[in-house]
Amino acid sequence: MPALVPPTVDVHMSFLVAMDEYRAEGRGGLDDFSNIGADFRAYGPTWSTPAGFRSFVEFLRAQRLEESPRPPGFVPTTVLWWLDGPEYLGRLNIRHRLAPGLAGQRNGHIGYDVRPSARRKGHATAMLAAARPLAAAVGLPKVLITCDVDNEPSRRTIERNGGVAAGRRDEKLRFWLDTV
Repeated sequence: MPALVPPTVDVHMSFLVAMDEYRAEGRGGLDDFSNIGADFRAYGPTWSTPAGFRSFVEFLRAQRLEESPRPPGFVPTTVLWWLDGPEYLGRLNIRHRLAPGLAGQRNGHIGYDVRPSARRKGHATAMLAAARPLAAAVGLPKVLITCDVDNEPSRRTIERNGGVAAGRRDEKLRFWLDTV
C-alpha cells in the first residue's frame, strides 16, 4: 500500500528510473519551473552516486525547517515521497505558508507530481488525501491548491478531495481545501 514518507536513500534506484521517465517527457529543462525541474538542475548531475543522492535527500528533508537556507521567496516546505515499498511513485510538497507575493498565489500550499508510468492509477488523489492531515499538523486548517487551466487530471484530483474552486490567476486555477 503506497504511503507518503520523508525522502529516503532506500529508493535510490527506483528514483533514478522515475527521473529518467520525467526526462523522457521533456522535464528538467530551463523552462521547467516545477520542483522536479529545479531538482534536475541542482542535483541531477550528482544524484546518480550514493553520496550525491544522500546529499539530495538531506537537502529535501531539511526544507521543512525554518532555519534551512533557501532562495529568497521560498518558504519552509515538508517534502514527502509517495512510495510503495521500494518503488518511488511520486512527490508531494506542503508549503508551511504561502510564499510572498504572486508566487504564493500561483503555487499554493500543496504541489504534487506522479511519475509518468504511475499516472492514471489514482495515486495523485490518494497522495492529496493522505496529505490533508499532515498539512493540518503543520498548522494549515485550509490549503490553497492550484493547477494549470489545461491540466484536467489535476483539477479532478483536487475536486475529488473536496477542493472548492476559487477562481483563476493567470494560467492557474485556484482551489481551497479544508484539511480537518
